Amino acid sequence: MKRSFTLVCLLASATGVGSIAPTSRALAQQAPSAPTPADSTAPLASTPVVPVTAKVAIIAFQQAVASTNEGQRNFAQLRVKFEPKQAELKTKSDEIDSLKKQLQDAGTNLSEPERDARLRTIDEKTKSLQRSAEDAQNEAQSAMSDMYQQLAQKVYAVLDTYANQQKFTLVLDASNQQNSPVLWASPATDITKAVVDAYNAKSGVPPQPASGATPSAPRPSTPAHPGTGTTRPSTTKPPQ
Repeated sequence: MKRSFTLVCLLASATGVGSIAPTSRALAQQAPSAPTPADSTAPLASTPVVPVTAKVAIIAFQQAVASTNEGQRNFAQLRVKFEPKQAELKTKSDEIDSLKKQLQDAGTNLSEPERDARLRTIDEKTKSLQRSAEDAQNEAQSAMSDMYQQLAQKVYAVLDTYANQQKFTLVLDASNQQNSPVLWASPATDITKAVVDAYNAKSGVPPQPASGATPSAPRPSTPAHPGTGTTRPSTTKPPQ
């Protein structure tokens, strides 16, 4: 009985396959042919091609800001402003060093209570000096950062004008050598001095008397460069 049923199924399957195949061939013959695509060799509509030649320059922007006559003058003014505070901190530090030396020279001649009292005095003065030094450092860094950002705004405006006049398509900042995208560049592409000279001519601030090394500028965040070419460096604190 099972064999008969299996045979019937096989026959039915064979009959179904046989009936489907001719139908598929007939449908294939009746189906319309796919449209022929346009000849790929046919010429496309002519589009004007404008050749673009990239003109790239680099600038050490932070160094440029600090190297301007105005930057030299402003940094010198900050140094003068904080000199009294530096002198005060040095006086306190010298006092602590003197107390330490006195304690060391006394040696075993001091009683234990007297030694402990001197140690407490030294410890208290040391902590007070540390707090004063941190406050002074934060104040100086804040003043330097504010001054730098205000000057960087004006220097960047000169850079923007100079880059447009010279028809540069890209200006890269090479201030930070470790994180700079510039791996190598010809010295001829460096426009740092040209921008500094242009800014000095515009500001009218005379050169400052030589008073030591050029101060290092606080590191700004990378300015945004919208398509209009106008931007401003964002406010950041100087590096620790």
